[in-house]
Amino acid sequence: MRKTIFFLGFTLVFMLLTSCMAGSGRNTPIYPAGFFTGIWHGWIAPLALVVSIFDNNIRIYEVHNIGFWYELGFYMAIISGFGGLKLLRKNKK
Repeated sequence: MRKTIFFLGFTLVFMLLTSCMAGSGRNTPIYPAGFFTGIWHGWIAPLALVVSIFDNNIRIYEVHNIGFWYELGFYMAIISGFGGLKLLRKNKK
């Protein structure tokens, strides 16, 4: 029973994360990606990299964006996401 609930929960979370990846067709030149979308794409960039191997439409970076603000959000999420992992490691001195 626990394995079934875990599998269903994992599947649901995976589907939610992949539903709004860059290149999914959600953002267009008329409705470009903004600052908060950039943050979201930065957070899910590692997952988008893996999914992009199997789906040529998925990208890590949204081409249709508003420019500086999307890029700022994207890079903030990338830096804080990967830099934040260091806070969890312990020094072995």
